[in-house]
Amino acid sequence: MVADRGIPDNVLLRLPVRFRRAGSSFGVGFMGMNSWTVRGGKVVDPAPFCLIGILNVTPDSFSDGGSFLNRERAVQHGLELLDEGAGMLDIGAESTRPFAAPVGAEEETARLLPVLRSLREARPDAFISVDTFRARTARAALEAGADVINDVSACTWEPELLDVIAEYRPGYVLMHSQGNPQEMQAAPRYGNVVEDILAFFEQKLELLTAAGLPEDHIVLDPGVGFGKNREHTEALLQGIERFASLGRPLYVGLSRKSLFREILGLERVEERSEPTRLAVALLAARGIPYHRVHEVAGCARALQLVRAMTPGFSS
Repeated sequence: MVADRGIPDNVLLRLPVRFRRAGSSFGVGFMGMNSWTVRGGKVVDPAPFCLIGILNVTPDSFSDGGSFLNRERAVQHGLELLDEGAGMLDIGAESTRPFAAPVGAEEETARLLPVLRSLREARPDAFISVDTFRARTARAALEAGADVINDVSACTWEPELLDVIAEYRPGYVLMHSQGNPQEMQAAPRYGNVVEDILAFFEQKLELLTAAGLPEDHIVLDPGVGFGKNREHTEALLQGIERFASLGRPLYVGLSRKSLFREILGLERVEERSEPTRLAVALLAARGIPYHRVHEVAGCARALQLVRAMTPGFSS
């Protein structure tokens, strides 16, 4: 029984995320674009999907800001997310929601490191990602046991982060954002949103690999809600298969975001869990392997149905 949730273990999907050392002959993911090498040569190998559970240790994140500022509560929630089927945790200590106020690296690391260290001690084999664009924070997190850096800035806001990424060779989430949180939703503009983001990814992949990060350490996040209006978001999601031409797995984070307000009229964040599950299932059925979500248990059930009902996914 999952603590405090009344959900029997036998109805939860334990999404089978395997890991192996790079260079082994173990399995090939869906369409050959699922596997993701992270720090230390471990490989996340979804079979066929991986849920990344969001753990915000912030006072102002749009969905759950302030809920997990206490270290003990944050660690408990992280362990619950793993037990509910998350194949990875993503810990964030600074909100990157639209118009969020920035914090410094000192405050960010003070929030982050106690939680990261406790989770690493409690679950030595868990995959742990840290959501940061700061070089200092990334270095501290990697020294404390993080496997992945999830960078909303693509090494743009702090170019020194590129040196850290090249030195430690973690898994890396390359995300598209048009501008920083203080300005990105003011007036986003594109010629063709899909083709513009495709060109962005091509340029950044070249930059990262030239710096020394192997391409198989990178997944691509098109940045839903980061410098995109409703028209851009709908075009992006409708054309998301276009990014398969880059040969890297896609990682999508649309959990509880404003697109559900724009499309469905859902103003309250707590109303958006069901549409999030539906959207995750729709994208998974189209071959997207990585899904960053707040609520793991319900999304795990949705993905279990996708796996059972979609040709090519059944075990």
